[in-house]
Amino acid sequence: MRKEWSLFVSVLTLILFFFFGDSWLADLSNSLWLTFLLVWLFGVILLSAFAIVRHAESLATILGEPLGTLVLTLSVIGVEVLMISAVMLTGEGKPAIARDTMFSVVMTLLGGMTGLSLLMGGLRHHEQTYNLQGANAYLSLIIPLAVLGLVMPNFTRTTPGPMLSTSQSIFLSIMSIGIYGIFLAVQTNRHRNFFVTPDPNENVEGLHGEHEIQSTSHHAIFLVLYILPLVVLAKKFAIPLEYATHALGAPPAFSGFLVGVLILSPEAMSAVRAAVRNQLQRSFNILLGSVLATIGLTIPAVLTIGLITGKTIYLGLDMLNSTLLILLLAVSMVTLSSVRTNVLQGAVHLLVFLAYLMLMFQS
Repeated sequence: MRKEWSLFVSVLTLILFFFFGDSWLADLSNSLWLTFLLVWLFGVILLSAFAIVRHAESLATILGEPLGTLVLTLSVIGVEVLMISAVMLTGEGKPAIARDTMFSVVMTLLGGMTGLSLLMGGLRHHEQTYNLQGANAYLSLIIPLAVLGLVMPNFTRTTPGPMLSTSQSIFLSIMSIGIYGIFLAVQTNRHRNFFVTPDPNENVEGLHGEHEIQSTSHHAIFLVLYILPLVVLAKKFAIPLEYATHALGAPPAFSGFLVGVLILSPEAMSAVRAAVRNQLQRSFNILLGSVLATIGLTIPAVLTIGLITGKTIYLGLDMLNSTLLILLLAVSMVTLSSVRTNVLQGAVHLLVFLAYLMLMFQS
């Protein structure tokens, strides 16, 4: 239990905000108090995210590949959906927070973290190999789901603005879940070998980190215990985050970017560490799997919430971000057309990500 001190911090923070949160969040005009609340909540949520990944990685070690990485991916995506839902339902609601967060996840993972993984791995190992069939399987789903979910809503005629009608939302949700279900069957059963490294010399030591392994029930229980307070704290975090965004004059998409970074930090670090250890297949399983799960599962989740609660959900990106998304997908297709990677490909992915960050503030 001494190793689970972060759970104590999370629960204590939850209790304090349960009794005093309303008064603490009532007046955020004091910049020092606002900064303190943001840093406190950000730190606690980040600690919980790292703990969730730690227990998910331990479960992954027990279950083996590729099922292990799938458990890790779904755990993080579950946190993402819960946090987006909590922020969406806070106050007046934020119709674009889900879109901005999903877009930031795609740009951060497929652009920034994939680029960093390829760059760091290439600097250390010159060239690295991975399973081309598995990577292309991920990309064959990411491309249509990203375009249907984040670009198509701008061009539909049944509803004004970047949103879908009820029938379109139901269709996209069912199709996304259905195609993701088929992918899971392929990944875990029919073509499992697509997602395992083809290189017998690849380093597999410490594949899922160096955490102490307990029983399956132990890690599963703590996984749930860390997730539950995180959902409530996410709603509290949304209030000072929105206030700070307006006070600083930051673009609305910045909130979605921060939420995405907060969720992805532990998993993204695992992917970079894997590439440095010459485990590029695992790195791709984490990064591409998270992008696919984000689009394939988050879109149906937020659309369902919108239909149930009557909240407006914006999905379509503006022309600038749509161009960036299509550019990144094209670059990814070129990168994943060869079984060997190098530092140049990593640098190109990082270039697109840095352009995304620059254009967020200077569009």
